[in-house]
Amino acid sequence: MNIIKELKDLQLEMQNWRRDIHAHPEIAFEEHRTAKIVAEKLKSFGIEVETGIAGTGVVGTLKKGTGNRAIGLRADLDALLINEANEFEHKSKHPGKMHACGHDGHTVMLLGAAKYLAEDGNFDGTVNFIFQPAEENEGGGKAMIEEGLFDKYPVESVYGMHNIPGMPVASFAVKPGPIMAAFDVFNVKIIGKGGHAAMPQTTIDPIIIGTKIIDAYQSIVSRYIDPQEPAVLSVTQFHAGDAYNVIPNDIEIKGCTRCFSPKIQKQLEDQMHQITKSICDAYGATYEFEFEHRYPATINSQEEAEIAGKVAQKVVGEDRVNLSPTPGMGSEDFAYMLQEKPGSYIWIGNGDGEGSCMVHNPGYDFNDEILPIGATYWVKMAEEILSPIK
Repeated sequence: MNIIKELKDLQLEMQNWRRDIHAHPEIAFEEHRTAKIVAEKLKSFGIEVETGIAGTGVVGTLKKGTGNRAIGLRADLDALLINEANEFEHKSKHPGKMHACGHDGHTVMLLGAAKYLAEDGNFDGTVNFIFQPAEENEGGGKAMIEEGLFDKYPVESVYGMHNIPGMPVASFAVKPGPIMAAFDVFNVKIIGKGGHAAMPQTTIDPIIIGTKIIDAYQSIVSRYIDPQEPAVLSVTQFHAGDAYNVIPNDIEIKGCTRCFSPKIQKQLEDQMHQITKSICDAYGATYEFEFEHRYPATINSQEEAEIAGKVAQKVVGEDRVNLSPTPGMGSEDFAYMLQEKPGSYIWIGNGDGEGSCMVHNPGYDFNDEILPIGATYWVKMAEEILSPIK
C-alpha cells in the first residue's frame, strides 16, 4: 500500500475525532455540533470556511498556486434514527440516534485529507471540501445545490466515497455508469367501510383489499419489468385497525422502490397505481395513492470514474481495486451532485471484523483502520487532477 506517512501518523488523532462524533450523533439538518467541529478544524488548518449552507452544511476552500481548476470532495455528516446496540466506550450518548452508516468516518477521512493538503499538498488550483448534511432520506445534497453550492464554489468535477462492510480493508470498488439505485417511496390509503367484526357482510373490509394489493404488487417486478432491468419493490409498512372486534374503515400501505432508470421508475409508479385502482374498484373501495420520487440513481461519469479507479490503484494496488462491481440497490443523494457536475462515487472496504455488519444495523461501527487509507485516497485524488504544470 502507498499510504501517506503523515496520515498514518495522524491515525490515532483521526480516530479520536471519529469516535467523538460517533458518540454524539445528529440527524438530518440537526448536525450543529458536528458542523461546528468540522468548521473549527478546517479553520485551524488554515482553510477558508463557510458554514450554514442548507442549514448545517460546511464548505472549506483551499487554493494553492495560480491554477484556475477546481474540484469538490464531499463527505456526509448525519446519523440515523437507530438505537445503538454496541457497548464500547464511544457508543451513542443520544438514545435513538446512531452513526450506523459510517458518516462519522467519512467526515473524518475528508478532514484528515484537508489537514494534509493544507500543510503539504502538492497541487495547483482549488479544492472545495464539501461537508453535506442530511444524506439519510432528506436530500441535503439537493438542498445545498438549491442554495447555490456550485454557483459559489464552481468545480469541474465532484467526488464522493462510502464505506462498505464485507469488502476487505485496503480495497476499493468503482465503475462508470450506475453505481447506486434511485429511491422512491409510496403511501397508499385504502378507504373501505368499517364495522363489527361479527358482521363482515355489512362492511367493505380494507384489510382484505390491502392484502390483495400487496400480493399483486409483488408481481410487478417479476412479470411487468424487463428481467434485465434491476428493480426492487418493498412494502415495509401495513397499518390497520385498533381493536379485536372492529373491521377498520381504512388502512395504510407504505414502502419503497429501487431501480436505475427514469423509465423503470415511471413503469413502477404507473403499474402500482393501476393495480391499486383496479382492486379497489373490484371491491367497492376508494383509495389515495402517493408516489414520491426521492433520490435519483447515482451515475458515475466515464472519465471521472476512470480517474477514481486509477487513484485507488495507486493507493492500494491494482489487485485491490474492483473496476466492475455490481451496482448497489441502496441509494445516495450524492446523485444530485452528479446530475450537476461530472464526478464519481467510490466504495472503500470497511473490513469484515468486529462491527462489520451491514450499514443501518444497530451493531455497526466504522473501522478506524481505514481512516488513513481513505484520507490518502482524497489527497491523491486532488493531487492527480490538480497536478502542477511541470
